[in-house]
Amino acid sequence: MEEVLPPLKEFIVDYCNRYKLNHVDPGSLNLDTSIDLDLDIFDIEIDLFLADFADQFKVDQSKFTWYKYGYPKGSTRVRMIKLMFGYNSTWAKQLAQYCYKPKFMVRNLQDAVKTGRLV
Repeated sequence: MEEVLPPLKEFIVDYCNRYKLNHVDPGSLNLDTSIDLDLDIFDIEIDLFLADFADQFKVDQSKFTWYKYGYPKGSTRVRMIKLMFGYNSTWAKQLAQYCYKPKFMVRNLQDAVKTGRLV
């Protein structure tokens, strides 16, 4: 299985810590980690995240559009699940994914770093 690039991992952890979004364990990040569901980055925050990402990794995002993924808006149900049960257990993650389909993954960011374009 392919690993997340160390600079990308460091960027995600640093971004979440800097803006106090969500504590992220670098060891738990993998290519299937969703930016909107697992890291709680959605709405206007995801646009700022992508701008910082493109700036740091010198990625061309001129052709990027949310039509391919659907704009991540978050979910009240998922917020309640995380509040009541936490998000560490497998069943809570499965329930959250049942309520809200993740739209944007770390895999997309890693592909952008490798190709130089965010599509």
